[in-house]
Amino acid sequence: MNKLIAKRSDAMHRRAVARLAEAAACGALRVPAAALRRERGGTRSVAFARQMAMYLAHVVFGLTMTQVGCCFERDRTTVRHACALIEDRRDRPAFDLAVGALEAGLMSLALGFEAEPLVEMAR
Repeated sequence: MNKLIAKRSDAMHRRAVARLAEAAACGALRVPAAALRRERGGTRSVAFARQMAMYLAHVVFGLTMTQVGCCFERDRTTVRHACALIEDRRDRPAFDLAVGALEAGLMSLALGFEAEPLVEMAR
């Protein structure tokens, strides 16, 4: 995917899109968002939801692995591991379809956010 929002270096913006990716992953996997922010522990489903959120933040929003790691209070190597796990599972057609739907939804939200200032400028 393209790096639609990665050009913005604003830390608050990076955190906002990371939370958006987190909300999408938590909603799709039925995991409470608060569970993802715990420092350690949790179930496999919580870990998987966090990995999915990190993957989405990296792929959809174009954040670097270091930036994603900062947003999720993890190391960039943890983000790399999460992205590799999700990519490996995308060989399964049903999983790939589900992740593709999440990506498309987040991308359309991102495009909507980016187009808003343009609409206001046109007025």
